[in-house]
Amino acid sequence: MQQTQSDLDLITQILAGNTQVYSELVKRHQRFVFTLALRFAKNREDAEEIAQDTFVKAYKALGTFTYSSKFTTWLYTITYTTSMSFLRKKKLDTISIHEENSPIQIENQISDYSANTVEKKSAYAFLYQAIDLLMPDDAAIITLFYKGEQSLEEIAQTLNMESNTIKVKLFRARNRLKEKLNILLKDEVKELI
Repeated sequence: MQQTQSDLDLITQILAGNTQVYSELVKRHQRFVFTLALRFAKNREDAEEIAQDTFVKAYKALGTFTYSSKFTTWLYTITYTTSMSFLRKKKLDTISIHEENSPIQIENQISDYSANTVEKKSAYAFLYQAIDLLMPDDAAIITLFYKGEQSLEEIAQTLNMESNTIKVKLFRARNRLKEKLNILLKDEVKELI
């Protein structure tokens, strides 16, 4: 069985002229880039456009990658700046907390319908819905920290901020997320009491 090559190995090959392996980098990171773009765009079509633009920009700028940080940090920085540029151009309206058609992305949809699996999916659905209700910066920080497993320093580099600022923003974003979850789950909590 062939060992999976690291992102850095693939980048070295691409820069050496083997551009075919760029598709492997895209496959590895497309889901998370899309998810992060969706946190900003709030709809699937715009998120797909942002994700596509991100990978085109990353390919064109691959020669500027310095290997001093993780590839994912560099890629998520491009995702963030592409999203911000897109939003400035489009001037999206914010979604109301009470809007019923806010997008929910549930990952890992498995056809196992045991009670625990359904419960877990339901919990994730509420969590993703609550994240979608956050302001884009809050959603990005939450997503990068928990789903992207980025450190405060990596997030600071991605968002071009100080790590102490990210620490404060993460704390505030968690509180806002808790508020959104309380709103979404108030009916669920009433049923349990």
